[in-house]
Amino acid sequence: MSRPDQDAGGAVKERVQLEKKEPELYKVLLLNDDYSTMEFVIHVLESIFQKSPAEAYRIMMHVHTQGRGLAGVYPWEVAETKVETVKALAKENGFPLRAVIEGNA
Repeated sequence: MSRPDQDAGGAVKERVQLEKKEPELYKVLLLNDDYSTMEFVIHVLESIFQKSPAEAYRIMMHVHTQGRGLAGVYPWEVAETKVETVKALAKENGFPLRAVIEGNA
């Protein structure tokens, strides 16, 4: 019986070692505005970014006082989806809250 690493001619096949590469990560930042309520920003952080109530409050206060705050760090596709989800939820609720993607984390 032949082994999987040998072909029918008896030659041993070379195993190709795949190099695992971590995906590049990007920061998703929430931007402060004068209209989105603190409660709505906390809701966004808890529902879209899966933050605990305490963490959501901390980030919201950072956004409020510093003008922007880190909501999370994700691969590009996930970051892009999170930004679009924030935009859609904000629009649906009548708020101008925005999220942006910032370069490599």
